[in-house]
Amino acid sequence: MGGVTDPLEGSVEDGIRDLGDVPSIEVISRAAVMLLSAAAERLGLADPDPDNSPRRDLDEARRLITALAGLITASSEYLGPHAAPLKDGLQSVQRAFREASVVPDEPGKGPGEKYTGPVY
Repeated sequence: MGGVTDPLEGSVEDGIRDLGDVPSIEVISRAAVMLLSAAAERLGLADPDPDNSPRRDLDEARRLITALAGLITASSEYLGPHAAPLKDGLQSVQRAFREASVVPDEPGKGPGEKYTGPVY
């Protein structure tokens, strides 16, 4: 077709090439921050009144927190200076989940606690 390119195809190729240039620690950190942010949203923490947030969905929050805990636990040796703030954020959403639950999980049974240990 004489040099005509699909703009979407070009941007996908560029994105793939760019991702190959991103250090793994940055990819892991970005994924962790995305999971942390999504969990906070599902706990309603972005709203003035989390208890009445239309975004609150504890089942979804549990999944996100568990995925975040697995990612942080599996990659903590590589996170360097990013490890402490990510672990703090994880514990914050784990505590917020416990506080939001009508019937809190037993210690060690909450979201992600099989990876992190009990969070009180």
